[in-house]
Amino acid sequence: MNKNDLIAAVADEAELSKADAGRAVDAVFEAITQALKQSEEVRLVGFGTFDVSERAASEGRNPRTGEKIQIPASRQPKFRPGKGLKDALN
Repeated sequence: MNKNDLIAAVADEAELSKADAGRAVDAVFEAITQALKQSEEVRLVGFGTFDVSERAASEGRNPRTGEKIQIPASRQPKFRPGKGLKDALN
């Protein structure tokens, strides 16, 4: 399923036009993104939790040359599925 498929599914389920559903889906993605940028956790009960994980700087190697490289610290988004989502799949 891609974003257009998701918008079509939301439009059908919520009886909205595709344009309204598209704005709603975009708004949800933007709200989650903004919360994660501020290091806030987004908890959707029954679905899952989005949060930010801090990765420390580390040293790696270029696989072609074996040369050492520095990998900078970064923030990574994480998703943990909730019980409702897990139960729906099993």
